[in-house]
Amino acid sequence: MPLQLTGAPGDPDLLRLPWDVPLEEWPSHHLVALPRGISRHVVRFARLSGRVYAIKEISEYYAKREYRLLWDLSRLDTPSVEPVAVVTGRTGADGEPLDSALVTQHLQFSLPYRAVMSGAVRPETLNRLLDALAVLLVRLHLSGFYWGDCSLSNVLFRRDAGAFAAYLVDAETGELHPMISEGQRLYDIDVAHTNLFGEMLDLQAGDLLHPSIDPEEVADSVCARYHGLWNELTSDEVIEEVDWHLIDQRIRRLNDLGFDVAEMMVRRKAGTGRLIVRPKVVDAGHHQRRLLRLTGLDVEENQARRLLNDLDSFRVSQGLRHEDEAIVAHRWLAEVFQPTIEAVPQEMRRKLEPAQIFHEVLDHRWFASEAAGHDVGLPAAVESYVKNVLIYKPDEKALLPEE
Repeated sequence: MPLQLTGAPGDPDLLRLPWDVPLEEWPSHHLVALPRGISRHVVRFARLSGRVYAIKEISEYYAKREYRLLWDLSRLDTPSVEPVAVVTGRTGADGEPLDSALVTQHLQFSLPYRAVMSGAVRPETLNRLLDALAVLLVRLHLSGFYWGDCSLSNVLFRRDAGAFAAYLVDAETGELHPMISEGQRLYDIDVAHTNLFGEMLDLQAGDLLHPSIDPEEVADSVCARYHGLWNELTSDEVIEEVDWHLIDQRIRRLNDLGFDVAEMMVRRKAGTGRLIVRPKVVDAGHHQRRLLRLTGLDVEENQARRLLNDLDSFRVSQGLRHEDEAIVAHRWLAEVFQPTIEAVPQEMRRKLEPAQIFHEVLDHRWFASEAAGHDVGLPAAVESYVKNVLIYKPDEKALLPEE
């Protein structure tokens, strides 16, 4: 069977990679060293035409299956890596068959959990990672996706304002259904508990956990976080007819969690004056969509929330309360956001995403103003942030210099 590349690669140089060599033996000039998580398969990163691809060596059946699943998840707008191609028909120089390969686009500015925890991780950082994992699992289940192997190792994390956003990178054991069953959902949680407990024990053995962190409590807590969020999103609420304002409050709570409500199912409880209300939650990314609509900026959910708050403050400070929202957003983008990012030296912008830089500048401005006893202003805050904070941060973008 001849070598075959199936997918939408867009980069002809993919065909020129040494597919006749086992992945673990690929010469270093084809590869780029990036942090990677624990995997049961050989995984390498290759740079072609300024883009970085993750390549996983796996059997043909599972490569094609995972490729289709990742495309389905992408179509459902679920946080996951973007599939590029499946390479089959590989043979070595000796004529022996080699495993197929799954090629995905490397998620820029993302890190595996071990890179985030490169030092003795603090409880606050771990809590943010667990929150992100719980949100990802809920979003997958709402999409009808049964994971089968939920763990920190199968996730990449991107900074999202003061939190993290989690992305699925390994769908090998997953299944997509019109609706996930209760048994599948609970089994996924059980697997997550087991895997997390093992990963925390592994970190503890490597002195990467804060002494105050108990591995079993961590595993228990992510399950509790998941159940709390799932119940908020899906459970019925019984109210008195006169208390309809409670439904408005719940919709706002769901919006604050980043989810939109498409419709409500309301029915009267037999023999009473009470109503049973069930929200139909359809989409995550409530603030993302609003910011994208207003400014064209496509960022993570918490980053979008922070940028929208600054936009709202700009509206008030400029006396634009009654101005059209789209016009205010255009002014904020031109007068506040873009000048802030452009004030950062070009060579340092690769360290973080622009939205994350802007968020951290706002934080830096607040602390500097508190210390000075007055508002130091955005230009001074940017200059101080670059000199005292950003310069010491590692690059988190997989963007390499041209050869």
